Amino acid sequence: MTTKTEITVSATEFKARCLALMDTVHDSGRSVVITKHGKPVARMVPLAKPGAPFFGSLPVTINGDIVGPIEEQWDAER
Repeated sequence: MTTKTEITVSATEFKARCLALMDTVHDSGRSVVITKHGKPVARMVPLAKPGAPFFGSLPVTINGDIVGPIEEQWDAER
């Protein structure tokens, strides 16, 4: 699925303009969809800004010790 903010280029055009397209993605935040024989095969997307959450922005609360031993016995071979 492409959006109006994405740039679509053929694999041939991508090969010829790769470095310029990388600059465009970095500077504009737009992604590039690369097609082969008219069908999308890859997408180049901008990286998240430094300090931005990598996996999303849901808050996480940790209660208790998550690395210490537990009371429950378990068998790793089951």
